[in-house]
Amino acid sequence: MRKLVSSFFISLDGVVEAPHDWHFPYFDEEMGAVVGEAIAASDTFLLGRRTYEEWAAFWPQQDPAENPMAAVMNGTPKVVASTTLDSVDWENSTLAEGDLAGAVTALKAQPGKNIGMSGSATLVRSLLGHGLVDELRLLVHPLVVGSGAKLFENGMASVPLELVASRTFATGVLDLTYSPVAAA
Repeated sequence: MRKLVSSFFISLDGVVEAPHDWHFPYFDEEMGAVVGEAIAASDTFLLGRRTYEEWAAFWPQQDPAENPMAAVMNGTPKVVASTTLDSVDWENSTLAEGDLAGAVTALKAQPGKNIGMSGSATLVRSLLGHGLVDELRLLVHPLVVGSGAKLFENGMASVPLELVASRTFATGVLDLTYSPVAAA
């Protein structure tokens, strides 16, 4: 069975919104290698509506000769979880059909590499609640953003996690990987 791996750039105060506003001073070769490894380990991306709309507005406009990541982002199959979109038109994109938990369970049962998620905090919270996230990868940046959407909101049900890998980058960013704790 494939693994669903969710990755986030996150601040010390839990903010995941608009990382383009605060993340880049910490992005270096070390972090780039980790991000590249995660993308290479995936052959499908699962996206929420907002992340899909942001990426679909950006990646198709990029020249693969100038930005080699464009070919990967445009060419990789993308499954979009949305209750408001009727169609998706970005190359290799499809809408998740049926109930979300069932669609993700079916996707995980297909052969292939990891299913990667980046961003899509609302979607991750939902999938964690259904026990469908296999790894939660957090690149914790050493700053307090002060405002913005957080990965976890008040009122979310408890989800026990176990730290399975960690390391510190030269920039002070923590690379933390968690897996859900199996029910006893």
